[in-house]
Amino acid sequence: MKDPRVEALAQILVRYSTNVQPGDVTVIQSTTTAEPLLQAVYEEVLKAGGLPIFQISPEGAQAAFYELANDEQLDFIAPTQEWTYTESDVRIAILADANTRALTRADPAKQARAQKARKPLLEAAMKRSAEGTHRWALTLFPTHAVAAEADMSLAQYEEFFYRACLAYDDDPVTAWERQSEQVRRLADWVEGKEEVHIEGPGTDVRLNVSGRHWIPCYGSHNMPDGEFFTGPVEDSVNGEVAFSFPAVYGGREVTGVKFRFEDGKVVDASAERGEEYLIQMLDSDDGARRLGELGIGTNYGIAEATKEVLLDEKLGGTVHLAIGASYPETGGVNNSAVHWDMVCDLRAGGSITVDGEELQRDGQFVV
Repeated sequence: MKDPRVEALAQILVRYSTNVQPGDVTVIQSTTTAEPLLQAVYEEVLKAGGLPIFQISPEGAQAAFYELANDEQLDFIAPTQEWTYTESDVRIAILADANTRALTRADPAKQARAQKARKPLLEAAMKRSAEGTHRWALTLFPTHAVAAEADMSLAQYEEFFYRACLAYDDDPVTAWERQSEQVRRLADWVEGKEEVHIEGPGTDVRLNVSGRHWIPCYGSHNMPDGEFFTGPVEDSVNGEVAFSFPAVYGGREVTGVKFRFEDGKVVDASAERGEEYLIQMLDSDDGARRLGELGIGTNYGIAEATKEVLLDEKLGGTVHLAIGASYPETGGVNNSAVHWDMVCDLRAGGSITVDGEELQRDGQFVV
């Protein structure tokens, strides 16, 4: 029996987030674990007149790759994968981990090398997205593994996740547009301002955003969504940040991350767990030690961290900072093979001040 929540999410992804039109070549990416959502998305693309292409991998493929691949294989980019980022009209990617710890023992040097080799794909996707020639959406499919990471049963996680996606709405395709008023208003308020000052437990950092554009997010790329973001001036970041939640990237979990910035660059970095991997990523190229994004979460329907940054960065009352590549549409110019979001919780004693005026206090917007 089909799950109506899965059907609703597929409708949101195809009809709203990516707005698939007749003739749009649409690549659907995931693992075999996400088969119910893959099937639903495939059917919706067909109904919309799109031309669907599957890029599906077995659940254990990534772990085997980092265990067995030699340098040539780490550097190799399949022509079909390259084409997806440089030529396809639409890309819908679905995270679906049956084992969230599968890459825990992967060699971080191999992961850094493979990440660097795929830098042109990230650059192409960001550039074409900013130009409007490539539409993309990222979501996940609830599994026992991601539910366990969130300390929930699968049924509890499904309820939590699909509600966060507005899949229970009577008209899910239009739900995010109807929810967009607050995030648009906040992005408009901060547009054109210069300095952002973030304070919280272990955090006191200032960033210049002069001349940069703020992007309100309400379902066009991430699902669930709820944030507004920009690219800080690359040499402007100064201060210290202590990230509140585990930071998962490339299948590896790093906890207790702390950064100290001087003139935009991470000059000191530490982690309670996974520090070797963190340093490998920071040292992968010149841009990885600078910020590519400052984002402010607005989704108060997501009330707790789940160790999945797709959700955690949207949590109302948090900010997230991403080391590495900037999104061109913000005006950011930082160049890197890395784009790693890390989240700072401001709900207990934190604040965001913009040009001397308080935007947020204890996780609640006050403007």
